[in-house]
Amino acid sequence: MKKRARKIIIAFIIFLVALIIPFPNEIINKALYITSYLIVGLSILKKAFRNILRGKVFDENFLMAIATIGAFFVGEFPEAVCVMLFYQVGELFQSYAVDKSRKSISSLMNIRPDYANVIDNNDVKKVKPEEVKIKDIILVKPGEKIPLDGKIIEGSSSLDTKMLTGETMPQEVNVGDSVLSGCINQNGVLKIEVTKEFGESTVSKILNLVENASSKKSKSEKFITKFARVYTPTVVIIAVVLAIIPPLMIKNASFSMWIYRALSFLVVSCPCALVISIPLSFFGGIGAASKMGILIKGSNYIEAISKAEVVVFDKTGTLTEGVFEIQKVDAVGISKEELIETVAYVENYSNHPIAKTIKDVYAKPIDETRITDVEELSGLGIKAKFDGDIILAGNEKLMLENNISFNKSDEVGTIIHVAKNSKYIGNIIIADKIKQDSYTAIKQLRQNNINQIVMLTGDRKNIGEHVAKKLGINQVYTQLLPNEKVEIVEKIMNNEIVKDGINNTDNKTQENIKNKNQRGKVIFVGDGINDSPVLALTDVGIAMGGVGSDAAIEAADVVIMTDEPSKVTNCIKLANKTMRIVKENIVFALAVKLAVLLLSAIGLSTMWHAVFADVGVSIIAIVNALRILKNGFGGKSVTQM
Repeated sequence: MKKRARKIIIAFIIFLVALIIPFPNEIINKALYITSYLIVGLSILKKAFRNILRGKVFDENFLMAIATIGAFFVGEFPEAVCVMLFYQVGELFQSYAVDKSRKSISSLMNIRPDYANVIDNNDVKKVKPEEVKIKDIILVKPGEKIPLDGKIIEGSSSLDTKMLTGETMPQEVNVGDSVLSGCINQNGVLKIEVTKEFGESTVSKILNLVENASSKKSKSEKFITKFARVYTPTVVIIAVVLAIIPPLMIKNASFSMWIYRALSFLVVSCPCALVISIPLSFFGGIGAASKMGILIKGSNYIEAISKAEVVVFDKTGTLTEGVFEIQKVDAVGISKEELIETVAYVENYSNHPIAKTIKDVYAKPIDETRITDVEELSGLGIKAKFDGDIILAGNEKLMLENNISFNKSDEVGTIIHVAKNSKYIGNIIIADKIKQDSYTAIKQLRQNNINQIVMLTGDRKNIGEHVAKKLGINQVYTQLLPNEKVEIVEKIMNNEIVKDGINNTDNKTQENIKNKNQRGKVIFVGDGINDSPVLALTDVGIAMGGVGSDAAIEAADVVIMTDEPSKVTNCIKLANKTMRIVKENIVFALAVKLAVLLLSAIGLSTMWHAVFADVGVSIIAIVNALRILKNGFGGKSVTQM
């Protein structure tokens, strides 16, 4: 970029000398003009020639080359140089804009660790993170980045998670806590047992998402590409007709005048403003989102988010904390301690937050020889052998399917019913906590005209409806298996209304579904592995990256690193602003170009007007596109959060 700027400055100085100083010999002035032109235009001429050899004739390089060389032939030396100078100034602006966009996205690349300190027989070896294996012990000193995901086995410290989640408050960690790669250790020395290889670590997944963010084109970008393929040869043909036909048909018309008009027509016809500013607007939107801790996997999702009319939320871990506490233990025929022990063993291999809560309460080492034949029953619970006895632990459906009489409860919370050898031995009631940010999220969505907000959950009806009522969500579906979530979302996407049993909607919500625009998009927000099918199904799947499962993050189109539901509104605002800027650039560029094209064709505009219509419009469109990078829509950047 600096090299291009130097060339422009040198060429501009030579151009001014030729323009201002009337040398006695006119050849000197022309030589200076040609020198100035070649300094800034030689690269364009080379590109045009190479593209012609490759069969790519009709592009902006070809247009600029033929228009400026033609201007030399008709004696308009200053205008030819000026067109190329302004074009290169526009390219410089584009390079600057793209560089700024790329820096805003790649600011997250600073989280990439350069090395890992592996402890091997009391020696510490510095190796590449890619060489570290699971269960290796690594040493992280104050000021160093945590290179891989793991669990602290020795030491305590404060972690700077700003580059990862946008949070400015340090996170206090101790022995037993899980830590994510990309965080910076602020004070204490930590020994960490690695739980994921580098390729599967948090930092690696984030880097992969960021690096591939612009790989998927939006419909608007595809429109511009198709438009240019038809548009460029069309204007070239029109220019040729304009240069040849009128002098043959009109009395006293000169070829030089009509060739000049044709050349002006070619210069103004160059679609630079559209080709440059539209992809740049989307790239800027992705960059602005990354500064807010929101990773968008492709610009096509920005366009889809801007058309959103329905937002569907998963409950556990998305609208609620996903942190459970035992509220009540109701044992039948055994002690409460024995009931907790039984469930802790049965849930030993489960990664579900509820299982973790029970194991934490049990707080004793698990002797895995006591448990065999573990079978996870999707949407129901778990079946296993514990000390030779067949244990069933799960929801009401599990008890009913196995014809086991059980004690029903009206408590609000998740109830784990337990049976031993087909005999009921009690239940454990566990409750989740609603995120404080969820209240803000629902309120902000309604303020942004998202009136159809839906909540899906596998929990019992009373739990789901209790959470929905507190948040002000008037459409909730409960007791859903993963495949039932998919079915519900498919019906919502097809404007169908589910009427039986699990639907809780009022008349206003029913009307919202009926009137949903056919082009309106559906957003689903979730975090768990059972959300992956729905995340992949909907128009835009948003995963909570902090507590979300790897499968959910992989299936999602957008990842929110801070686990804040209110960031969904930020996404919508950002997408709306990006699309507004894209439309402004399209309308402005086409309107100006059409006006000057008509004026060029009838001889009422000079090549100077053409220069403004081409390069001037490009610069204005680029500057307009850059507005998106200024804190997105006025929200907080990562460093401000």
